[in-house]
Amino acid sequence: MSDPASEPQPDPGARNENPISHRRAWSFYTLTRSLLAWFFRNRRTGRITIAQFPNLPLWIFIATIALRGVAPAGSAARTVIDWVREAALAGWAVDELFRGVNPWRRLLGLGGCTFVVAGVVSMLR
Repeated sequence: MSDPASEPQPDPGARNENPISHRRAWSFYTLTRSLLAWFFRNRRTGRITIAQFPNLPLWIFIATIALRGVAPAGSAARTVIDWVREAALAGWAVDELFRGVNPWRRLLGLGGCTFVVAGVVSMLR
C-alpha cells in the first residue's frame, strides 16, 4: 500500500477548474472575436466599419421619404416620388451588395435589395 502522506494533496486555495473546458471557452471567445472582426472589418482601411456617411442614392432615398409625407396619396407626384425612392434605394443597395467594404455592408445591401423588390411588388399591385 502506498503512504497517504506521500500522495499529492489538493491545494485548498486553488480553483477547481477543468483545463479542457477553460481551453474550449478561450477558443470560443477567440473564434467569436475573429468572426466579428472579419464581419465588420473594412477591407480597405482595416478599421471596423458598421455605418458610413450616406452617399448620393441614400440621400435621395431619405429626401423622398420626407417628400412622400407632403404629396397627397394617389397623386401623380406621389407615384413619381415612390418610383424615385425605389430607384434610389436600389442604386444604394446594389452598390453596397457588390462594393461593400465588409460582409456586414454587403448584407445591408442584400437587405436593401429585398426591400426594393417588396416595394416594387406592392406598387405594381
